[in-house]
Amino acid sequence: MSKLSEFINSKRRQVETEDTTALVKSPVARFFGLTALTLIILGTLFPLYWMLRTAFSTNKSMFSDATSLAPVDFTLGAIKRVLGLATTQEAIAEGGSGGQISFLHYMGNSLIVCTLIVVFQIGFGAMAAYAFAILQWRGRDTVFAIFLVSLMVPGIFTLLPNFLLVKELGLLNTYLGIALPAMFMAPFSVFFLRQFFLGINRSLIEAATIDGANHFRIFRVVAAPLVLPQILTLAILQFILYWNDYLWPFLVGQSEESKMLTVGLGIFRSQTPQGNPDWAGLMAGALIAAIPIIIIFLIFGRRIVGSIQSSGVK
Repeated sequence: MSKLSEFINSKRRQVETEDTTALVKSPVARFFGLTALTLIILGTLFPLYWMLRTAFSTNKSMFSDATSLAPVDFTLGAIKRVLGLATTQEAIAEGGSGGQISFLHYMGNSLIVCTLIVVFQIGFGAMAAYAFAILQWRGRDTVFAIFLVSLMVPGIFTLLPNFLLVKELGLLNTYLGIALPAMFMAPFSVFFLRQFFLGINRSLIEAATIDGANHFRIFRVVAAPLVLPQILTLAILQFILYWNDYLWPFLVGQSEESKMLTVGLGIFRSQTPQGNPDWAGLMAGALIAAIPIIIIFLIFGRRIVGSIQSSGVK
């Protein structure tokens, strides 16, 4: 009876597989699948398109034809206002506030701070992950479990202690003061990378040890290159996270020299003509702020997909 039931189950799975294959090859199924995929893509890209439409419109005209999919009274005035290339009279004439911000300076600040955070956080996080995954030492798992408890602590709880620490160190209104907490407090990075270090073939580590390599050399020459796609993926995700951060840079970087891009956009938002936001200027600023992220995805997007695929195979 057991052999008969196994035979029936195998035939049933074969029929289900054939039905699924036939459904995939069906023109109707392909049509509905492509239609659904197209709608999802359009829905995802529409906010970006609307941002473009608003950025190249004038504040005075865009509400007169709010249903238009094309820019209303196409102009580059909003881009010029954000970059500080428009005069006060030109800005007010197009419905802008006339106020200006050092947009390119703020973008440079964001690049410096985010680069500092990513380089140090990924570097120290990778070494800690290697220690938790490869090295054998007493209490390792217990320490790691305690370390992961910090993942459960909301960031708002550590905001005040970090601010007081940065203030006592005299690092307010500096790049280092903005970047310092995120440079070393990286429990998620350690947890993320540890999973991939655990998948490294231990025979490679043992062979390097027999050859006389110390652990730092093993990490740098053997382990890190094997998880390089995952390291790059984490670096990109963390760069985007801190590029969009607002609250902490707002608290620590109050001076004109240390303001980050998100804070600058907030200031630009507050410069409202007659109580109405400069929507075109805001969308132009958001568009320019998104350019570095778009470039990163264009360059490293395939590596991110490859990293996700490799993690799925593991």
